[in-house]
Amino acid sequence: MKIVIIGDGKVGYKLARQLSVENYEVVMIDNNEKKLRFAVDRLDIACVPGDGVDAEVQKQADVPHADLVIACTSADECNMLSCLIARRLGARHTIARVRNPIYFRQIGLLKEDLHLSMAVNPELIVADEISRILLFPDASKIETFVKGRVELLEFPIPKGSRLVGTSLAELYRRYQIQVLVCAVEHGDDVLIPDGYYVLREGDRLHIAASHRDVKPFFKMFGNHREKIRNVIICGGGRVGYYLAAQLCSLGMVVKVVEKNEARCEELSELLPKADIINGDATDHDLLIEEGIEEADAFVALTGMDEENIIVSLFAKKQGVGKIITKVNEDRRVSMVEEFGLDSIVSAKAATADAILSYVRARNNSRGSANVETMYQLVDDKVEALEFIVKSETDYTGIPLKDLPLRSNNLIACIARKHKIIIPNGDDSIQVGDSVIVVTMEKQIEDIEDILMQGRDNR
Repeated sequence: MKIVIIGDGKVGYKLARQLSVENYEVVMIDNNEKKLRFAVDRLDIACVPGDGVDAEVQKQADVPHADLVIACTSADECNMLSCLIARRLGARHTIARVRNPIYFRQIGLLKEDLHLSMAVNPELIVADEISRILLFPDASKIETFVKGRVELLEFPIPKGSRLVGTSLAELYRRYQIQVLVCAVEHGDDVLIPDGYYVLREGDRLHIAASHRDVKPFFKMFGNHREKIRNVIICGGGRVGYYLAAQLCSLGMVVKVVEKNEARCEELSELLPKADIINGDATDHDLLIEEGIEEADAFVALTGMDEENIIVSLFAKKQGVGKIITKVNEDRRVSMVEEFGLDSIVSAKAATADAILSYVRARNNSRGSANVETMYQLVDDKVEALEFIVKSETDYTGIPLKDLPLRSNNLIACIARKHKIIIPNGDDSIQVGDSVIVVTMEKQIEDIEDILMQGRDNR
């Protein structure tokens, strides 16, 4: 599968790195030759210097024979125009990163006219993720499957929890909870556990459950945090705007602290239910004056990772119960988690996951199961994938206990019509099911890939 990426920014580089590792043929276009040299020295890709909206440059990158063109420059207009030219030249599919709320509101019309296969709005994806976390504040991260009906949550076991010392088999048997622990992270160690695994203090659990069953689990084992009512958002950019609009619609009291006066005026018109504060979020006196000590949640969304980390640490010192920090640089994430800031979001990672899901789905469009959704967890060491089973195959109708799963793979959940099944050995996969697989392997494109004979037969 030949993929051309236009734009060697954070998102473009992350996509190129992941796709090249998975043995896709990748060509990258960018105006900045220094960036391209950096990418060529570190990745197994080809690069073409030039403007992505230039048809001649696209021809040099062999766009006419590309299976997919991904335009992810910082300019929406360039992305959309690049995709239109790519389709005119013969590219089979195109994806554009579109961030402007005005453009994205009418993306249905634009997609048709521009022949876009997909449009990705990173800021909206991140705002959605933060909203979900604020609804279940005991979780540090939440990803969704089956159109929001199934959730995969990251849950750090709190100090003194009665979960410590309990095996997973005992947990399921004693409490009869409809959840499944899919992966466990302890320090640098990551594993997909079996029923014999005994939970330890310091474990970070990745748990699959239906939306309905999440609340009872947290009520039983969480910190019994009160419902989030008052939120302070630092940074009035696109993520801050989308998030404030969502939280106001949920009835929360929202304050947005933004440094730029002109942007504050815009936000005041766009968000009549929110309090817009013109000021510097790194000014501790300002945050105290605006009631940070009474806030239920604090979200740091400025354009600089360093600022977000600093103000989040200050919020932690003031006793704010839930803190969410936007950090785009991968190398800073582990450092931030060591500070006790466990809810980290990244627009770059969210965008890459959305696009990689599409790539996997296109690459396996003729298989027995299509990739619908994909998330990378635990510093990309674990993947969670949602497959839709399209036709009968060797694994349909067979009890899961009789399926020879390869090690480090787990069937975490089955969605069948209106029913969510946390499976046991007697359950089976049927045609039409949405099946969530958690794996420590890479390049899983079909459920057959996690079976003993599946990889051997390919």
